[in-house]
Amino acid sequence: MNGAPIEFYFDFSSPYGYLGAQRIDTIVAEFGRTVTWRPILLGAIFKITGQAPLVSQVMRGPYAARDMARSARKLGVTFALPEAFPFSSVYPCRVFYWLNSHSPDAAKKYARAVYHAAFAEGKPPAEPQAAADVAVGLGHDHAAVLAGMQDAAIKERLRTEVQQAMDKGVFGSPFVIVDGEPFWGNDRLGEVREWLQTGGW
Repeated sequence: MNGAPIEFYFDFSSPYGYLGAQRIDTIVAEFGRTVTWRPILLGAIFKITGQAPLVSQVMRGPYAARDMARSARKLGVTFALPEAFPFSSVYPCRVFYWLNSHSPDAAKKYARAVYHAAFAEGKPPAEPQAAADVAVGLGHDHAAVLAGMQDAAIKERLRTEVQQAMDKGVFGSPFVIVDGEPFWGNDRLGEVREWLQTGGW
């Protein structure tokens, strides 16, 4: 069996990304695999694809909001769309990649905390100070986090991640790639499990 990490692409402003983040690691661990988390900026991708956030679309928007809440209830996850939505995820992404350069596990914990703040507490950490505060709440140094999110190498890392995601055909959140096979959407995580279980079809 291929032991390469599964790639999990997501935007911090994505409710379905939030839901997918609740279980992607558990699903993949069943098969002795690991997950590489890769936050991206859907806004940049939407400029290329012409897409718009689901909740802003006529007719699809109200359905999507209902479906998100319904999916969260099924998972037993607290969920509410924040008043400021969609929100910019540039600064949380930068903090993530700065943490990731030191510890991927610390970066994952941060990602989960950002998602919790945004969709469980209704307080999306879109601004630099708020994004840093989430990391500080996990025990990271405030000054170091602020400096890290402004580091030129981290800014370039985020740009590179977004471009590489587009190069791989990533256009939504969550987007999972299993050994080159793409799966888009929280509702496809069941198929991710089946694909890993069967080796594909």
